[in-house]
Amino acid sequence: MKKLFAILALVFSAHMLVAAPTNDEDSKKEKTELTEAQKERLAEIQTRVDEIKAMDFSEMSKEEIKDVRSELKDMKEEAKRAGGGVYISVGAIIIILLLLILLT
Repeated sequence: MKKLFAILALVFSAHMLVAAPTNDEDSKKEKTELTEAQKERLAEIQTRVDEIKAMDFSEMSKEEIKDVRSELKDMKEEAKRAGGGVYISVGAIIIILLLLILLT
């Protein structure tokens, strides 16, 4: 029985090697679709970033500059979270399950 699982794992892993994504420019440009709420929030972030770029930092205190900098970092993290995610293929899930079965 363990030989059967080992053979299946080998077949699926070989299948995954063949189905590996290429490094085409088209695959890098593909992005996930955003919902309307996410699009609106990203537009708000963009307008706020433009406002911050237009500010005169020479007249601001160090605390105010730190606050603006932390606000920009938070907005950048939020924009990254809205932009994408981690995806696992079906073949990878099957391999993981097979390995868990074999190791237990």
